Amino acid sequence: MHFSKKMTSPHIMGPGDIRAPPSTDIKAGTTYAKTDSTAIWCEEEVMEESQFDDLTDTRPQPEYDIVLKQTVGTEDLFLGMSRKDPSSMCCDTMLVKIKLPNTKVSDVVLDVKANFLDLRTPNFKLCLHLPHPVHSQEGQAKFDSEIEELEVSLPMNRLMDQINLQ
Repeated sequence: MHFSKKMTSPHIMGPGDIRAPPSTDIKAGTTYAKTDSTAIWCEEEVMEESQFDDLTDTRPQPEYDIVLKQTVGTEDLFLGMSRKDPSSMCCDTMLVKIKLPNTKVSDVVLDVKANFLDLRTPNFKLCLHLPHPVHSQEGQAKFDSEIEELEVSLPMNRLMDQINLQ
């Protein structure tokens, strides 16, 4: 408890004489470490998906399907030795199938974040919030030109995967 300077005795005080303790100067710092000294900001400082909300872009959204995949072995099917079950909680890969008619593979620009997939082509734009977090750096993409479909396979990033998927 701190008293104002006009008080001479702590025995004679009223509610207006009590104030907050004096603040100390705290130097503001960032919690993100910049890896590039010439960078204006770190990638973590930018709000995720904020750059993808372009309302003036009128390109249509392509058709897409999200399929959850599970790696199952014979010990899972016949012996039941693991903790895996048919639920989506035991799936380890998310497969996003995107139909891109009249598109060449060289026109596709794909950017994957932990919770977001951004796909741009001259004819289509897909800004997709993913239903589960993924390992964005470990994904794979394959374009099938015969059926004009892009398959993006993303390993899922879930808490306690080592325990649940053993």
